[in-house]
Amino acid sequence: MTVEPERKEPENEQDKQDKPSGKKGGGLRETLFLLLSGVVVALLLQAFVFQSFYIPSESMENTLLKNDRVVVNKLHGTSERGDIVVFKGWGGEDTIKRVIAVGGDTVKCCDAKRRITVNGVPLQEGYIHPDDLPSGDEFEKVVPAGRLWVMGDHRSASYDSRGHEEQEQNGTISEDDVIGRAVAIYWPFSRATVLSRPDTFTQSFGKGE
Repeated sequence: MTVEPERKEPENEQDKQDKPSGKKGGGLRETLFLLLSGVVVALLLQAFVFQSFYIPSESMENTLLKNDRVVVNKLHGTSERGDIVVFKGWGGEDTIKRVIAVGGDTVKCCDAKRRITVNGVPLQEGYIHPDDLPSGDEFEKVVPAGRLWVMGDHRSASYDSRGHEEQEQNGTISEDDVIGRAVAIYWPFSRATVLSRPDTFTQSFGKGE
């Protein structure tokens, strides 16, 4: 037995007018749902993955300029030498600096050529402010386990681990206080760039690397 598709009787104009149309209301509901979903996703990303931070000072020049805005990856994993990190600072405020040494490292200023060394290995710090020395103050510290020694790239304008040496843990910060790693400048658009780890930190530093 064969069957044929059911044929619909043509509708007259009155039938068409009597039928309610749900297209307009359905489209509005769909638009609102998509907008709400986008907001929820954005909030989740900001809460758990990415967050925007504003640069309020000159302490990271010329890598980061005052009024720059950066994207921070909150799922960055373990902080490494050379990373630019946002963390809860010594006074509890959000602070951004570069990691110079990690737990177990000996960080020192300076060698005979006025270079900072990590475990005796000199850093070639092309990223620091062109008018700065690697440090105006001499120091030699062993970084405790689970801690980080951090410095600003504009050394003479940065209040960093060097300025907190007299505090407990030699001015270092806890890895647990790190909010995330700065991965890119996104504003102003003319300065948009990815923030990569400088080549000098790819050297072998020993002490578990």
